[in-house]
Amino acid sequence: MNEAILENPQSARVRRAAALARKKDRRQQGRFLVEGPQAVRELLAHRPELVETVFATMGTEPWQHEIDRLASDGGAALERVTPQVLAAIAETVHPQGVVAVARSWETPLAAASAGARLIAIMHEVRDPGNAGAVLRAADAAGADLVVFAGESIDPFHPKVVRSTTGSLFHLPVAVASSLAEAAGAARDAGLAVLAADVRGEDLLAARNAGALGGPVAWVFGNEARGLTESDRALADRSVRLPIYGAAESLNLATAASVLLYETAFAQRG
Repeated sequence: MNEAILENPQSARVRRAAALARKKDRRQQGRFLVEGPQAVRELLAHRPELVETVFATMGTEPWQHEIDRLASDGGAALERVTPQVLAAIAETVHPQGVVAVARSWETPLAAASAGARLIAIMHEVRDPGNAGAVLRAADAAGADLVVFAGESIDPFHPKVVRSTTGSLFHLPVAVASSLAEAAGAARDAGLAVLAADVRGEDLLAARNAGALGGPVAWVFGNEARGLTESDRALADRSVRLPIYGAAESLNLATAASVLLYETAFAQRG
């Protein structure tokens, strides 16, 4: 740990880290921000090789000793900073005392799909909170891979990283240039490709037909537009989640959570 306290919010190091809130700078630097004690703890515990620097304020927060230990064990640089410096780096308005800079990575799509039994593919998903929530649900349901396809949001966007609450570091995450690429990799690996779509067959019918018991890749479309006819044509079948009450619809993250868990139940049945 560097014993000196970093005090200048305008220093080159601070500005370089703060720039990672922007996509173009994340790509240029090959780095991204991880903010908050929960996310930083999971990063250090599960992917310590990615960690470049941990910036933390001085304090007596319950998480501080554990993060200090994990950073030391993983060989990450640990910098003490003033609250002003942390605020300059963090993307949130009220940072929680710690931000890490980590190296981004690329997961080979075909290799990650091989042997998988449950994959979540997000196609044109733009909202960072939705994307993070779907990734978190996929992690909880035991998925083997999450794919961001087409013009989906960057998985290393600070809000996506925060909303995964650390799940980003628990399972492979890949980026595909198109839905065709993602669906093709899943099918080549022996998975059935199912599209979540309001025009599809009822989930209960699909489950009773045995569609969920084998290896499955779910495709989830854009929050507002869903999936186009050409998108659905890339799937083996389309499946809808029935609405039994008066709600007009379910949001993307909720629907994805139910479908991923239904598949996990069927696969483990």
